[in-house]
Amino acid sequence: MKSKRIRSIDIFRALTMFFMIFVNDLWSLTGVPEWLEHAAANEDRMGFSDIIFPLFLFIVGLSIPLAIHTRLKKGDTVTGIFKHIIFRTIALLTMGFYMVNFETIYDDTMLINKHYWEILMALAICLIWLDYKRISWIDKNTEIVIRVIGVLLLVFLGIIYKGGSADSIVWMRPGWWGILGLIGWAYFFSGIVYLLLRKHRPYLFLVFLFFLFMNIQENGYFQNIPAFKLIVSAANYVLVMAGVLCTSLFLYFREKEKEHLFLSVVFGAGLLFILYGFALRTIFPISKIQATPTWSALCIGISYILYVLFYIVTDKFHFYKWADLLKPAGTSTLSCYLMPYFIYPMVILIGFEWPSAISSGFPGIVKSLLFSFVIILFVGWMEKRNIRLKI
Repeated sequence: MKSKRIRSIDIFRALTMFFMIFVNDLWSLTGVPEWLEHAAANEDRMGFSDIIFPLFLFIVGLSIPLAIHTRLKKGDTVTGIFKHIIFRTIALLTMGFYMVNFETIYDDTMLINKHYWEILMALAICLIWLDYKRISWIDKNTEIVIRVIGVLLLVFLGIIYKGGSADSIVWMRPGWWGILGLIGWAYFFSGIVYLLLRKHRPYLFLVFLFFLFMNIQENGYFQNIPAFKLIVSAANYVLVMAGVLCTSLFLYFREKEKEHLFLSVVFGAGLLFILYGFALRTIFPISKIQATPTWSALCIGISYILYVLFYIVTDKFHFYKWADLLKPAGTSTLSCYLMPYFIYPMVILIGFEWPSAISSGFPGIVKSLLFSFVIILFVGWMEKRNIRLKI
């Protein structure tokens, strides 16, 4: 198997993270165009913000086959890869668990202000999941001590946590698991599926179809079949598996030196899923919040078509230098995602407020785009000094 790196995946991931930081900053603005924001749960539509997370799930799926084959090529065993998937899943679930509970924190009776709690949470995540192998001046014993401090800090934050309201104080609970938690569950099941069925592509396709069925069934279409979920919505699994199938097909067609067929098949699949999504709209609304099969089908179609375009531009025509400044968002993705958890509470604690002239409408959108870009540049500066998170 050729070891040539697929630049389109890295650039696709980098751009998606750039826009994820951007859309997550829209809450700080007023007068944002409706098409940019998330659609409400009762609306039959999706805005630009509703496409970003499913794109990221799709990219997680794109990366799974490559990561597993790389590990196998280096001599890792199936058991070793299975353990790696479990450890990564636990890390994502832990981070998502804390982040989603911050959203419902009630700090009037806590030992510390919720903004300090948020900063300490982000710090603990850094201490635990910093890529210490890249930092030569930290030896193994020091690394263990720092990680233990991070774990103890998370435990402390969990002990003092109070959520809910004055009338109903509750402790930390999964809720909807948070963005990282949803990614964690989808990564876990899809990673295990590919690890076990990687030599049997038709079975991978059958699993994909099963998740499509589950996504329809969990929305109550089949009245004689009880509604059930595999922990989280099947929409998350089907989006990751769509990416898994895409890269699996790529590996198959690359071995046969039929790249043009790969691009044609994936682009055609993208068009079919968009048509399928609009056909489902007569039954289900387009809703990210409800994770409807209409929304997931449209997002799969968009993901396939975008990936083909990125592949043609970056891997076929080798036009990729334009994305160099965004590269850290593709290589230190988790670091980019975590940065706002430091920045937002610090801004609030020091009492800083953006001038109204750049907090609404078009100027506000430009501000949020620049905010995302500056975070990526800063993470790139950290990366050059071998400081980044890795799970």
